[in-house]
Amino acid sequence: MKCELYNDSMQNWKCYPIHKAQLIIADVPYNVGTNFYGSNPMWYKGGDNKNGESKLAGKAAFASDFNFNLYEYFHFCSQLMRKDDKKAVARGRSSNSPCMIVFCSFEQTQTLINAAEKHGFIHYIPLSFIKNYSPQVLKANMRIVGATEHALLFYRDKLPKFRNGLQVDENGKNIRGTGHMIFDWFVWERDPKDIPKIHPAQKPVSLMKRLIEIFTDPGDVVIDPCFGSGSTARACQELGRNFYGFEINKTFYKRAKEEMLLKGEELGNVGQQKICG
Repeated sequence: MKCELYNDSMQNWKCYPIHKAQLIIADVPYNVGTNFYGSNPMWYKGGDNKNGESKLAGKAAFASDFNFNLYEYFHFCSQLMRKDDKKAVARGRSSNSPCMIVFCSFEQTQTLINAAEKHGFIHYIPLSFIKNYSPQVLKANMRIVGATEHALLFYRDKLPKFRNGLQVDENGKNIRGTGHMIFDWFVWERDPKDIPKIHPAQKPVSLMKRLIEIFTDPGDVVIDPCFGSGSTARACQELGRNFYGFEINKTFYKRAKEEMLLKGEELGNVGQQKICG
C-alpha cells in the first residue's frame, strides 16, 4: 500500500504521481481567524482566567485561516476524484462511485454547499458527530456548550460506494438479514494515549477509520488535501488503503511523518519532501 505525505500545497498536485481517489476527506480551515481559541481554556495561562491571557489569546490557529480558498479546494477535488461509475449495478446494491467528506463548522455548511455545487458536486448528506465532552469550558455555567462536530458528504450524480456489511450469495443475490442501517450521526471518541496529539483540531483515528470503511474497499485510494496530524493517513495504513496527503505546515508534516504513521517497510513509501511549487 502507498502512504505518501507531501510537505506542499495541494495546488502543486501535478508534481506528484498521485492516483485518483475513491474518497477525499479533509478538515478544511474554518476561517475563524482570531476566534479559534475563544471557547478554549488555552486562551488563558494554565487554562485558568485567574492567571491572565496566554500567548494564544486573540491568535489564529493556522496561517491558512486567512487565505484558504474553498473554490480552489473543490477544483482540486474535481480533478483528483475518480469519475462516477458507469456500470450497471444490481438492485439494492451501491455503485462504485466516489465521494468526498468535508469537516466544517455548522455555520460554514451553506458556504461549502455553494462552492461544491459550482464544481459539479450537486448532492450532499449532512453528517454529525456526537461527543461526550466539550472544549467550550469558558462560561460553561452561563450557556449551553457545543459537543458536536459536523461534516458534509458530497457526491456528483450517483450515490457513492457504500459498505454496510451487505453480503451476497453464490448467485450474486443479496443475503436477507445482512447489511445494517448507518445513521447520519456517529459517536466521537477520543483516541487512546498511544495516538500522539499533534494538531489542535485533530480528528480521532478511530472515527476516520469508520468513515473510510464505509466508503472504500481495501486497496482504494484516499486523499487528504490538508492532513494536519496525519490521522487520516494512520487510519488508511491500518485499513490497507492507499493514501496521499498534503500539508503546508512543516511542523505538522514532520510530526505526522515521525510520530503518527506506523513504521515498517511493508507500509510503503512514507514521507516525501516538497519537490516543486
